Amino acid sequence: MPMLYLYAFKNAALAASASRSFECKERLFVNKKAPRGILFLSGLMILTLLLAACGGNATPQASKKQVPLSIVGVTNGDWPKNFNPYSSTANSGAQGMIYETLMFYNRFDGSVKPWLAASQQLSSDATSVTYHLRQGVKWSDGQAFTSDDVLFTLNLLQKYSGMDVSGLWNSIKTVTAPDANTVVVTFKSPSAPILWYLGGQTYILAKHTWSKVKGDPSQYADPAPMGTGPYTLSTFTPQLYTFVKNPHYWQPGKPEVEKLTFPAYNGNTSSELALDQGKIIWAGLYIPKIEQTYIARDSVHNHYWFPASDTVYLALNLAKSPFNQFAVRQAISLAIDRDQLYKVGENGFEPVAHPTALLLPYQKNLLSPNYANASFAMNVTRATQLLESAGYTKGSDGIYADKSGKKLSFGLNVVEGWTDWITDCQIITTNLQAIGIKVTVNILNYDAYYSNLQQGKYDISLSSSTPGPTPYYWFNAVLNSANSAPVGQNANSNFERWQDPSTDKLLSTLAGAVDTSSQQQAMAGIEKIMVDQLPVIPLTNEPYWYEYNTAHFTGWPDSDHPYATPAPYMAPDSEVVLLNLHPVD
Repeated sequence: MPMLYLYAFKNAALAASASRSFECKERLFVNKKAPRGILFLSGLMILTLLLAACGGNATPQASKKQVPLSIVGVTNGDWPKNFNPYSSTANSGAQGMIYETLMFYNRFDGSVKPWLAASQQLSSDATSVTYHLRQGVKWSDGQAFTSDDVLFTLNLLQKYSGMDVSGLWNSIKTVTAPDANTVVVTFKSPSAPILWYLGGQTYILAKHTWSKVKGDPSQYADPAPMGTGPYTLSTFTPQLYTFVKNPHYWQPGKPEVEKLTFPAYNGNTSSELALDQGKIIWAGLYIPKIEQTYIARDSVHNHYWFPASDTVYLALNLAKSPFNQFAVRQAISLAIDRDQLYKVGENGFEPVAHPTALLLPYQKNLLSPNYANASFAMNVTRATQLLESAGYTKGSDGIYADKSGKKLSFGLNVVEGWTDWITDCQIITTNLQAIGIKVTVNILNYDAYYSNLQQGKYDISLSSSTPGPTPYYWFNAVLNSANSAPVGQNANSNFERWQDPSTDKLLSTLAGAVDTSSQQQAMAGIEKIMVDQLPVIPLTNEPYWYEYNTAHFTGWPDSDHPYATPAPYMAPDSEVVLLNLHPVD
């Protein structure tokens, strides 16, 4: 594979010493730090001997029963019985723990590990990839996993665009299976970055079960999921469901964690209380004053790590007026007190974003010299000047209106229970009121929030996007017009509906570039669009929220062992984390 994207998260926590082989077959970019291997450690449950109370004889006792590992990755209230890995409302664990990918990509260092595929080979011109599947893999019902399953899955994504959440078929030309262990995918044009979407974010379905699904499979709830992953669904209620070990799992001796529980919570407050009380072992929560609460309750076993993830931004619906006017977007950006978002809304956990939306200092080597000293500055006076220059007039109520009398009055969508984002929205509301824009915060359940984003049925929304192993993936998800859709239709990820041929061309150039100069030139062009046109308004740099307890299980990722993104809501990384854990004796 060409050394595409000679840039990396220069994570200060990555240690070059004591590095281990990661079975890396190829890389999307070069990291100066050596990758660390996944630690496959074994643990044995021991027999404990207790002295009889009335005598002195030691009597054997049954093996210590392993504590179920309780997980809270999202807090959206009661669970629907939905384990379809291609559904926006799929429950935690459907991706990775039940349904697996062909490869595993470490977002921290860009290393690639074979998974359901034993290897992948990108052609020299980056127009095709060949997957050699791992042999001996079985579905949880005992049937063999073959290339037919991969072919079936990819063809299903082509037929039902609602399942093609990564927009794979915008780039794929053909998919063939020469034999039971080989899959060949050809592309419409050179595209090395598609490997992460294709190999690292496409969850393979069993042909012998999913071919029986009636109607549109994107709407199928998959209440009895059957995958190749390390776990199977055991019990389910809307308040709690459980996973147990898959007896047919292909990694010998794995998983060592026997049972997982997923309790339902409707927000950060109730889930934080449960975490503090020791009812949750692994969480991905925003917790203000975490040192004084969670850590102080058990400083030996309670831990957290919040490495940088992605940029939180305001998505303005560009398909409607006045957000399609640059002056309005610029005024909104100038009015926001990002420092207050950082210190108050996010309790000092999310530093102010860079105007280019690059994660600094991790991606500093990609930053164009033109923006080396760029930063956001709050300027209320300049914001109001822009609005007035664009023809808006302030009314007696202090709110600006256009020449037809339509006021700058909008709704700002946020998810209920996401207390930090709600606080952020309240701060933004106050900031925009100061420049004559009235904003009403709409606190919605997650399904409604996400549906409105997808269909473009909103004014303003606080948003973020899943990061990939290089910055290309965040920019492609947020800005590529192929990931957008007309209002009323579901967009994949370009929810603000940015439609710009120049942006698309730069992204295409970046995807196909095999030399450093071309890559950096394309990135500089994308950065210029972010700064000069504000397709979205960057706010803060969001971390991976991650809290964990070591009293019952060890082997967790941390700053010294960043073998996977650590938040339980990140897939398929959550599976990799579980496979590295072993019970405490």
